[in-house]
Amino acid sequence: MSLDSPSVDDVRGDGVALPDGGDSRHTKRVLLVWDAPNLDMGLGAILGGRPTAAYRPRFDALGRWLLGRTAELSARETATLEPEATVFTNIAQGSADVVRPWVEALRNVGFAVFAKPKIDEDSDVDSDMLAHIDLRAQDHGLAGVVVASADGQAFRVPLEELAAAGIPVQVLGFREHASWAVASETLEFVDLEDIAGVFREPLPRVSLDALPDEGAWLQPFRPLSALLVGRQGVS
Repeated sequence: MSLDSPSVDDVRGDGVALPDGGDSRHTKRVLLVWDAPNLDMGLGAILGGRPTAAYRPRFDALGRWLLGRTAELSARETATLEPEATVFTNIAQGSADVVRPWVEALRNVGFAVFAKPKIDEDSDVDSDMLAHIDLRAQDHGLAGVVVASADGQAFRVPLEELAAAGIPVQVLGFREHASWAVASETLEFVDLEDIAGVFREPLPRVSLDALPDEGAWLQPFRPLSALLVGRQGVS
């Protein structure tokens, strides 16, 4: 993860249990997958640094939103629908003790976590997210897919293919970094800040379409030193 991990309270909130999937052939999933490295980077770019507690996403609020989305889709389905949410993240060497409380809090809320060692710049979780979506589609079937990521290069085509097959697909993220989803005719985009309770305080967002007269600073997504780190294969 590129930013400080949220505290346990940031994740847990009131505690919402997202039920695990059953074995019934008549049960379909409403699947949410969260690309933690990508969204950490996007949030850091908006804030210009590491977020404080007020600006960390609250996964209990996200869980409630997913439960509501599942109830909404249930009205269109004859099958039983169950929500399932998974956070995909990288664990840098030496950071396990720092990240562990965040991972445990996510699991306590009802989110599964897929954690992968951050060995080099190619140790991303995009392929793992896509494989999970494909597995769930083959398993019991999908009644809906929600992908929280701004990575259009990895997700645009697969998600558009799902939408073309008649599966409702939503992309969660920050509109500044997901123009491919905002402009899509087949994908529905939901800005994370529009989900009630996900952030305690309004994000200090700057849009190129609505700049203040005095101008605004747009911070880099990562330090220049990351170029050297990538060449050396160090996380």
